[in-house]
Amino acid sequence: MDSSPISSSASLSTPKFRCFDPTNSYTTTTPNHTPIPRHRNNYKGTLANSTYPNPLQDNPAYSVVKQYFVNVDDTVAQRIVVAKDSPRGTHFRRAGPRQKVYFESEDVHACIVTCGGLCPGLNTVIREIVCGLYHMYGVHKVLGIEGGYRGFYARNTIPLTPKVVNDIHKRGGTILGSSRGGHDTSKIVDSIQDRGINQVYIIGGDGTQKGASVIFEEIRRRGLKVVLAGIPKTIDNDIPVIDKSFGFIAMYATLASRDVDCCLIPESPFYLEGPGGLFEYIEKRLKEHGHMVIVMAEGAGQELLSESIRANDQQDASGNKLLNDVGLWISQRIKDHFKKRKMAINLKYIDPTYMIRAVPSNASDNVYCTLLAHSAVHGAMAGYTGFTVGPVNGRHAYIPFRRVIETQNKVVITDRMWARLLCSTNQPSFLDHKDVVGDENEEVPQIQSINGENHLEARATKHRELKDVTEDTREEEPPILLVNGNSHLETIMANQK
Repeated sequence: MDSSPISSSASLSTPKFRCFDPTNSYTTTTPNHTPIPRHRNNYKGTLANSTYPNPLQDNPAYSVVKQYFVNVDDTVAQRIVVAKDSPRGTHFRRAGPRQKVYFESEDVHACIVTCGGLCPGLNTVIREIVCGLYHMYGVHKVLGIEGGYRGFYARNTIPLTPKVVNDIHKRGGTILGSSRGGHDTSKIVDSIQDRGINQVYIIGGDGTQKGASVIFEEIRRRGLKVVLAGIPKTIDNDIPVIDKSFGFIAMYATLASRDVDCCLIPESPFYLEGPGGLFEYIEKRLKEHGHMVIVMAEGAGQELLSESIRANDQQDASGNKLLNDVGLWISQRIKDHFKKRKMAINLKYIDPTYMIRAVPSNASDNVYCTLLAHSAVHGAMAGYTGFTVGPVNGRHAYIPFRRVIETQNKVVITDRMWARLLCSTNQPSFLDHKDVVGDENEEVPQIQSINGENHLEARATKHRELKDVTEDTREEEPPILLVNGNSHLETIMANQK
C-alpha cells in the first residue's frame, strides 16, 4: 500500500461486505464469496474484510480539514531520543480517524463504564465518547454501566445521549458511579454478549486496565466480535508508556503552585531525624520564613510507618496495596519532635483526598480528556481492540493492554523533572551519594530486535492492497479488524529492525 498520507479526497477500491449485526442472524461473504452464517454475538468462522466509508467524510465539521484521515501505516515511536546506532525500537499505531471503518453506525451498540477511584475528568470523557459516537459517527445506542465492573451484572444501565451528558463535564465525580473490585470476568463477558454490545469503553487506572486486559482475553477466547478500548485515568500518573494521564497531582501540583516548601513522594525515601533529615529541614525553614507547606503524596513514608507499627500487606478490592495513613502519623511525630526541642509550632494537617478527586476537571484536563475520548472512538469504529489510548511523545497512539499493565510508571528521582522540583522547593534530596551512584549505574535496557512469528510486535503489520487482492503476492497479515476465534489481530504496529 502506498505509504503517503491518505487525504480526505483519496479513494480505495474496497469490496463491500455486510458488517456484523449483534441482534440479527444473516449471512455475509468472504473475499472468495463463501457464505458465513452469523448468529447474535458468536462468531467462530473466518473474519471477512468488512469495511465502510468513514461517515466523517460527510461531516460538515470536518469539511474544511484538508487531511483528517490517518494513514493506516502511521506509527508513533515509543522512544524518540536514541543513540546513533540503536535499534529502531517499538512503534505503536497512531490514533485518529481512518478512511475506512469496520462498523456501520446503525449496527453499533456501545457501553461505557468507570472503575476505581474518582478523578477529575471522568465526566468529560463520558460526555465526549457519547457525543463523539453520536455526532461524528451517527451511533445512537450507547449505554452507561453503573457502579464499575460489577455494574455489568448487578446494576442498572443508563441510556446515554448528548442531551443526557450535555452539562456533566461541569460536575465532579462520575454520573455512572464507580467502585473498586467486582471483577467477575465470566459474568461481565456474559452480560456484554447477552446485551448484544459490540463496543466497550473502560475508563480507569492501572488496576482497571489490568481487568480490561482479562476481559479482552476472554472475549478473544470466545471469538466474540467486540471492541474493547481503555481510557487511562489515574490520579497517580502511574500508567506506563503514555506521557501522562488526567488528574495527577503531588509533584506537578508542587511545581505549579510555587508555595510548597517540601514535597514527599514514595519514589524518594526520606528520613526524619539526624543531619539532613526532614526534622532538621523543617526547623531550618521555620527559622528562615516563619512558616512552611509540606505536600505528601499517597504512599510516601510507608517504610517509616512500618517500622513503628505492624506492616500492612493487605490489598483493596482492586488489588492495590492498602496504604497506612502516614499523614496523621508524621504530623504527630513532627509535633513530638518540636515539643522536645521546646519550640512552639502550630501545625495543621489537611487531608484533601476527595476535595481533589471529586472536583470538575480544569481547562487543560478538559481538552486532554476530549482528545482521549475521540481517539478511543476513532479506534473502536475502525475495528481496533484490546488497547489503551494515550499520548506517546506528544502523539496519541493505540497501546496494547499488555504494554500498560506490565509495569507501573514511577517518578525517576535522578531525572530532570525531580531536580526541577528540588530547585523550586529548595528541599534536600534526602539521598545518600551511594543511592545516586547506584541509580546511575543501572543501564537503561536496550530494545532488542525480535524475529519470528511468535512476537507480533516485532514487525510491521502489513495490509492487503485492496485494489487487487488476488494478484498481491506479498506475505502479509490480514487487515486490522477484530479478534477472530483464536487468532489475535494486533492493535498496534510495532516495527523493529
